[in-house]
Amino acid sequence: MKTTDVFCEVTSLSSEDCFLIFNRIKDTFQYPIHVHSEFELNFIENAKGAHRIVGDSIEEIDNLELCLIANEKLEHGWVNADCISTQIHEITIQFHCDLFLGSLLNKKQFHSLSVMFENAKKGIVFSQPITLKIKDKLESLFTNTNEFYSVIELINILYELSLDEDSRMLCNSSFINDSDSSESRRIQKVIDYLESNYQKEVSLIDVSKHVDMTEVSFSRFMKKRTGKNFIEYLNDVRLGFASRLLVNTNKYVAEIAFECGFDNLSNFNRLYKKRKGCTPSEFRNSFARLRKFI
Repeated sequence: MKTTDVFCEVTSLSSEDCFLIFNRIKDTFQYPIHVHSEFELNFIENAKGAHRIVGDSIEEIDNLELCLIANEKLEHGWVNADCISTQIHEITIQFHCDLFLGSLLNKKQFHSLSVMFENAKKGIVFSQPITLKIKDKLESLFTNTNEFYSVIELINILYELSLDEDSRMLCNSSFINDSDSSESRRIQKVIDYLESNYQKEVSLIDVSKHVDMTEVSFSRFMKKRTGKNFIEYLNDVRLGFASRLLVNTNKYVAEIAFECGFDNLSNFNRLYKKRKGCTPSEFRNSFARLRKFI
């Protein structure tokens, strides 16, 4: 069943970085169901009983979990459900979809990787044996001080995963296929417009005119395509860019709020805590200790 509460994450991975890795111990899953343009490899340990949500797939996970998402439209996330562990170990790796040039993936030596990324458009969960085998390699990515060899090691990890004959796809094809390509182009036009103008005052009239729709028709269109009204979706975009600034800069929280289009600091803090489960300052302090760009 398609969820209507999907957070559009703007990750802190810049165009100058190859990948971003988080390594953390936590006692709960707080991040909402989300989508983002980057590919994501997510390892989870000690969270038996939690649920993995990928598109229309909802499954209870075991003590070891490794999942690859390679689709900017595929909703995914993990929720506590029956998990009682207070020592959940999570390693998240996000990398650009063009880290491997298309011409490289067309070479026979990279065939298994190409197939894996194609399958990962529906989400892939890997087998327990391969997950256990590469666990230490994932951890070493966070501690390795040689960034060049870290990139090579990531490629090696992905190659090993591509050989896992017991991996399986999660999401049903019909769930992620767009039956109306004109609607897909239109929603992408909306997203592009909001991501280019989120710092300014953006009105419903502005965006509806941009896609040649009446305000009423556009409001219905947004709700149908995103599960959110216009203001809710715009706030998600702004909060995503705010998170990027919190991670990548030393700017004051108030400065970031205003830079991202919020004219009221209290409103920004309230919305941020509602969507992220923590205040902007808590988010910054937590992720400063846990992230590494390569």
